Amino acid sequence: MTNQRTLDYLAPIALLIGSNVFMTFAWYGHLKFTNRPLWLVIAASWGIAFFEYCLQVPGNRIGYRVYNPAQLKTIQEIITLSVFAVFSVYYLGASLRWNHLVGFALIVLAAFFIFYE
Repeated sequence: MTNQRTLDYLAPIALLIGSNVFMTFAWYGHLKFTNRPLWLVIAASWGIAFFEYCLQVPGNRIGYRVYNPAQLKTIQEIITLSVFAVFSVYYLGASLRWNHLVGFALIVLAAFFIFYE
């Protein structure tokens, strides 16, 4: 595989990971600040979401060169769940239970079938 081809496969994953970090903070970061006015957390979330889109849009555009739409969306969902799991444990102080892990494993199994050719 050429260097450009390798980059086409890996860059979307890196960009979507970064995008999901911003997205998770935009959507759920305010839960630690429930004493703030709703209009303020909405404005802050929009500001954070701008950076999410700055990574997500090029990630999907580059990814579309080598992944079909179903594969690209599957990558996105697995990254979303992975980032959220880490975020919810370390930022929100939630715990992951066995049923969460089983559900996640089933999603990974679904990804196997989506990428199977």
